[in-house]
Amino acid sequence: MSPLLSVSGLVKRYGRETRAALAGVDFAIHAGRSFGIVGESGSGKSTLARIVMALTAPSAGEVRLLGRSLFALSARELRAARADFQMVFQDPQGSLDPRMKVGRIVGETLWRLPAEERAARVRSVLQSVGLGAEAEGRYPHEFSGGQRQRVAIARALASRPKLVVADEPVSALDVSIQAQVLNLLGDLQREEGVTYLFISHDLAVVGHLCAEIAVMFAGRFVEMGPAGLVLEAPKHPYTQELLAASQGEASPGSPYPDARTGCAYAARCPLAGATCLAAAPELRDLGGGRRTACWAI
Repeated sequence: MSPLLSVSGLVKRYGRETRAALAGVDFAIHAGRSFGIVGESGSGKSTLARIVMALTAPSAGEVRLLGRSLFALSARELRAARADFQMVFQDPQGSLDPRMKVGRIVGETLWRLPAEERAARVRSVLQSVGLGAEAEGRYPHEFSGGQRQRVAIARALASRPKLVVADEPVSALDVSIQAQVLNLLGDLQREEGVTYLFISHDLAVVGHLCAEIAVMFAGRFVEMGPAGLVLEAPKHPYTQELLAASQGEASPGSPYPDARTGCAYAARCPLAGATCLAAAPELRDLGGGRRTACWAI
């Protein structure tokens, strides 16, 4: 079966920066599955999300959704295709127009439907995220942070998309509310068959929802594999560092080096040797669906 989303050879450079924001990223997601990308700020996660959403063009590479290359579509074709992929942002307050009532916000993507059908869809999707019909007539500021994120999820799901890109969707919420939103996303996947690309800085959060995880550092995937394996027995030193940070045992290290050659993590890595400084490692198969990019493993 062909994947719902396939990303191949993505590269993104801004201006004359020495290090590419994305340096050759490849992955695929099959329908009804969840793929998580985790890494600290500046690793390239949000750049990747914007390219997958066709909000930013890559310097090289391809994004295919439902077999179509997004960046080969005309503006009209892309607008029509957007019903198949929607995004949930980190800050629900910033992503919801404060001048619009919730019913109109959620119905924004349903412009093609007749008014009666659009109204019924809005009521249905608000109900599915645990908000009653009365929410339609209220403004975003009248809701709590967790409720606003539910509104954002409802808007993303209203067009019945095949893919939802969730970029740090719970990081601005309290821990108890995070769990509620993550459980909601999981329930909606089981009920509606939604496919998620889930992006976070927290391995534990990604592991709650995703079957497969990719760990990103300096624009590259350094480890990929089944969530259970990556969380329980991380191989790459950077994955181990992130896991320790998520458990409160340590914090991520120094900023990225601006290196032209070698492994970008070498300056922080306890295993780094001469080879690491000379050439960047590629992902290699370790078995069991696990791949890692590290000369020392």
